[in-house]
Amino acid sequence: MGNKILLVDDEPKLLMLVKSRLEASGYEVMTAADGEEALAKAAMEKPDLLILDIMMPKIDGLQVCIRIKNDPSLGQIPIIILSAKSQKEAMIEAKKAKANSYVIKPFRPEVLLAEVKKYLS
Repeated sequence: MGNKILLVDDEPKLLMLVKSRLEASGYEVMTAADGEEALAKAAMEKPDLLILDIMMPKIDGLQVCIRIKNDPSLGQIPIIILSAKSQKEAMIEAKKAKANSYVIKPFRPEVLLAEVKKYLS
């Protein structure tokens, strides 16, 4: 199997769509449906990359990003924010949270795959 990716989104359809696309490209994909689950799985599984939605229940994606980037054992994991928020402010917040990339939903799968490859090649 290839690199491990933790995909976090509270939309089940999107999770399945992105998961199958990534797996077809040779990646091993774990999923989480909210921020709490994302933090627990990241700590346990130590993925090679995180793909993270911003608007989620329990803990939002920006908080997850900040906590992971501030954790000495996880801080080096690249994080791609995948969000419907297209406002400049959201992108600036993601940068402040130390996210590595920002992809806006709806997105073209090739765009997301190119971002993933950038960090996992």
